Order: sequence, then C-alpha cells, then structure tokens
Amino acid sequence: MRILYLECNMGAAGDMLMGALADLLPDKEAFFAELNGIGIPGVEIACTQAVRCGITGNSVSVRIHGAEEESSDVCPENEPALAHGNEHGPASMHEEGYGNEEKPGHVHGETHGHVHAHGHHHAGLQDIFNIINALKVSEDVKEEVKKVYGSIAEAEGKVHGKEVGEIHFHEVGMADAIADITGCILLLRKLHVDKVVTSPVNVGFGQVRCAHGILPVPAPATALLLSGVPCYAGTVEGELCTPTGAALIRHITDDYRTMPPMQIKKIGYGMGKKDFAAANCVRAILGECEGEAEAVSELCCNLDDMTPEEVGYALEVFRNHGALDVYTTSIGMKKDRPGTLLTVMCRTGDRKRFAELIFKHTSTIGIREYTCNRMALAREEKTVDTAYGKVRVKESSGFGIRKRKAEYEDVKKIADKTGMSLKEIKRQIEEE
Repeated sequence: MRILYLECNMGAAGDMLMGALADLLPDKEAFFAELNGIGIPGVEIACTQAVRCGITGNSVSVRIHGAEEESSDVCPENEPALAHGNEHGPASMHEEGYGNEEKPGHVHGETHGHVHAHGHHHAGLQDIFNIINALKVSEDVKEEVKKVYGSIAEAEGKVHGKEVGEIHFHEVGMADAIADITGCILLLRKLHVDKVVTSPVNVGFGQVRCAHGILPVPAPATALLLSGVPCYAGTVEGELCTPTGAALIRHITDDYRTMPPMQIKKIGYGMGKKDFAAANCVRAILGECEGEAEAVSELCCNLDDMTPEEVGYALEVFRNHGALDVYTTSIGMKKDRPGTLLTVMCRTGDRKRFAELIFKHTSTIGIREYTCNRMALAREEKTVDTAYGKVRVKESSGFGIRKRKAEYEDVKKIADKTGMSLKEIKRQIEEE
C-alpha cells in the first residue's frame, strides 16, 4: 500500500501543502509549468527554495495581478503600532463576509507571511464555480476543487449567519484559494497514493487582525472546518492553520494519527513564509506498507430498468469521481428478467458521497453496503524513453513482487502509427 503521511506540527496552509506534495515529484518544475497553464485568471504561481531552521524545502507563492496574500497576527507589545493598519497597513484576508458589496467577504488567506494587496473585484460562489469550470483540467478534478472551495464558503456563511449565495469574495483571496486547492488535488492524482494519514493539526493560539477587527485563533471559519479533526493549540502564538489548509486536510485525509509503520520512500517539505523557533513547514512523507490492509466499502444495487448507455454513463461518472473500482455483473431478477448488479468500491470515508452519486445516476432506490479489507501493491507511474518515443509505464511493487505495465493509450498510439501489434510493441518496450 502506498501511504502519504502529512505532518502538520506547524499547522497547514494551501501553499505549504502544495509545496510539500510537489517536493515528492521527480519533476516539480514541469508540474508548476502545467499548473500555470490551466487558466486561472491573472494568476502566476512560483516555487522557490527556502530554508527554515536549517531545513530546505519548497516555498510556493501565488501572485494575482502582482498581489500576494498576508496575515497580521496580533502581539500585545506592538498592538498600538498596528491599531490603525487598516486600508494601507498589513491586513489579512480575514475580512469576514457580510454578504453584500459594501462589506464583502474574503476567503481567508494563506497566512504564513504573504505580501498582501487588496483586490477590488468581488465574486459570488457561482462566479467562482464558473471560473473553476473553465479550467483546463479533467471534470473530476473540477468537481473536487468545487467541493473543497464550497466547504470554505459554507463555513464563512455559517460564521456570519448568511446563505452561501450571499457571501462574496475578494479577487486576490479567491484566486489564491483556487490555485492552492487545484494544485493540491492535481498533485495527489500524480502521486497515486492509496491512503492519506494526517497528524493532529497544530492551529496556534492568540489573535489575528482582519479589516473589521481582531479575531481569535483559530479563526471562526477555520474552527468550523476543523470540526471532527484532531487539533491542538501548541506553544506558538499566531495563526498556523488557515481555512484553505483546513478544508484541504479534511477533504483528502483518510485517517488522523501519528505516522503509521511504513518504509519511507521520499520526503517533501512545504515552507511557510514566517520564521518561528520551530521549523515552519508541512512535511509530507511518502511510504509503502505491505502488512496493513485498507478498509474499503462496496456499494451494490440491482438494476433492471436502465439502458446500456445509461449504465455505461453512470460507470464513467463513478470512475471520474475517484472510485477504487467499478464493475457490473449479469444477474437474473424477479419475473425472470435479466438484470445488472452494479458494484462500486470506494474508501470508507467516501461511501456517503458515492451513495449520493449512485442514487443520482441510476434508477435504484436501495443500496447494499459491505465493508471489507483490501491489500494492494504500491503503484508508481514513470515515463521511459523508447525507440518509439516516450511511454508511460506503471510499476507496482510490494509483498516481494514487482510488476510493470506500459500505459495502453501510449502503446495504442504507437500501434496506430507503425502498424505493429500491441503485443509486439509491449514486448519491445519491456526489453528496453
């Protein structure tokens, strides 16, 4: 099993998570070039090296029309100097939403020391979803990004007693959050992990300044997003966990605990912008575990009144939403009617989401759920140079076994171009 362990001893922010995950890639420069090309309006994302307490890692910056985020933690000894830092001084994106254009809400910014300039354009959640829908990424990635962003908007709405549709977001905070969320979702897809384990999250303590006053740490929206997540205040005064970081952690994590037994394969560091006595970073550890079985859910239902086209479309939807496996079995049903047994395998934490998808995209009115344990080989995708050009190869290993398989679509393109058989091409690639 391929496990990703996220160590959040200094909290979590979207840029820190993205930096840590990118550090696990063999070619992070190519990833950031790809991320800058997906079409987030006015956004430029850069990754540089930074050192915190002697540790080197990735520092990710997201600039929107040249502006970057910042937060302003409140320290009693310098409070008089900060008291009037409103429009022209440092102000975090913690301007809580008032649901109108006069006092617009902000997405809480990634608070590990970004430089901030106020955005003057505001957008509602549907406007933001329209931006996400236009991104040059797959539909299932868009749905994940919207789900994470929507959870932030929902938390903001609850804090201020407003409907989600009434909350408006400043352009800088909005685009920053879209970039961080999309980057992290894409990175997880590239890393092909089977399970994400996260440590208890250090949220910090004290107060943070917003345009309308001083808020406690963790900020109200962050606290809501961390409901059910193990977290603690620690000994560092300041805001360590942001709403975007909290929303991402909650969305991607399968289990919260200390690092499970595993063989470490690679370690990545995502650095915050502020300096503390402790190293200000998120650490991502990629490892393999052969002895631990993963609990998964099988959701099953019988179908006898859907066309083959409708069933095929539903299977595609489930796969695009990240199902571990989807398959059908021919069965006989009452009154001797031929039918189809649909089985959707997913992680136990996703069973409610997939139940909703099954009810939406099939005619069933009931679903059976079975919980079982799954043991899987660790998987990794590599690109190799062959006589026919670059070919993606999937490698699986564990339990003393190693397997390799060339990506079908790449082999198919070579076959279409050369007229050779798939079998012959795969044999030559394996020899190379």
